[in-house]
Amino acid sequence: MSNRRFSSVLKLSILSVVLAFTGSVSADPVKAAFVYIGPTGDHGWTFAHDQGAKYVKEKMGDDVVITTVESVEENSDSERVITSLARKNDIIFTTSFGYMNPTVKVAKRYPDVKFEHATGYMLEDNLSVYSARFYEGRHVIGKIAGRMTKSNVIGYIASFPIPEVIRGINSAYLAAKCVNPDVSMKIVWVYTWYDPGKEADAANALIAQGADILMQHTDSTAPITVAEEKGIYAFGQASNMREWGPNAQLTGIIDDWGPYYLARVQAVKDGTWTSSDTFDGVKQGMVKFAPMNNNMPVDVKNEAMKAIIDLSMGAIHPFTGPINKQDGTPWLAEGETPPNFPDLLTMDFYVEGIDSKYPN
Repeated sequence: MSNRRFSSVLKLSILSVVLAFTGSVSADPVKAAFVYIGPTGDHGWTFAHDQGAKYVKEKMGDDVVITTVESVEENSDSERVITSLARKNDIIFTTSFGYMNPTVKVAKRYPDVKFEHATGYMLEDNLSVYSARFYEGRHVIGKIAGRMTKSNVIGYIASFPIPEVIRGINSAYLAAKCVNPDVSMKIVWVYTWYDPGKEADAANALIAQGADILMQHTDSTAPITVAEEKGIYAFGQASNMREWGPNAQLTGIIDDWGPYYLARVQAVKDGTWTSSDTFDGVKQGMVKFAPMNNNMPVDVKNEAMKAIIDLSMGAIHPFTGPINKQDGTPWLAEGETPPNFPDLLTMDFYVEGIDSKYPN
């Protein structure tokens, strides 16, 4: 055997051994599916996830086939949809908290399929979880709201009493209180992620209680539309909602899922996907902000920009003690910050100063 041929055989043998241990690169396109809680036209949460899916397609081209299913309720229907997708896809992203248990069930039945669940906490060998530190975004808009309110009442439209939402409420309140000791927060729970009618009703109810700035952890543009009509301020949620509130939107929290989705789908393609727990924020670019409105005073805008820079550098943490729980019991001591688990990921209390009753 010639040296050249021997060398080629040796290289091929080594490659075979490496692939046997690290997985193989697939020649076929990756089949990736996304399950959405709302319509892609909500211009909020689901819109942001769909933009992420489109980013994957843009970057990978013919190496990926994307399937999306919109408006899947968080009930037995979601398990049916996820099961159907598992029969014909390589990786499935389930993009709402309420899909957690159905995703776990289906993942156990389809061990060769990769699953990714947004905002959950249950892992399997073939199931990852991922979320963004939305509370960092709430910290920034809380500072802005505390400076911009004239009535000293901030209205908050909340979806469901789960840790993700509670973290946002507490973070926004603490940041607002830090710059404006007289501020208070009114909270209305709508028990839905996407219902423009209920969200609009909640916005009007908060305005009737004196709120002149609205925040939301729901998915439609209804609250910011109401704010524009009433001549008050608001913040975009998950996406830039400036189109629906050109005067009302002071800025908006933008969820940028694209790079994460690309990395995970590419890992399936490369045979390197492993189960993981991702919790990224401003520093990693998963949480971004819409442009600051020109109707904001320069000093307020500068303060907000400084907070964003500090978050991106890891110089500040929105939950830095001393902080007490709503009932006055200590939570964090002076200078202390909470661990992701259990404190942040299982948060089930309001902080001291919020006078709304905690939902049961």
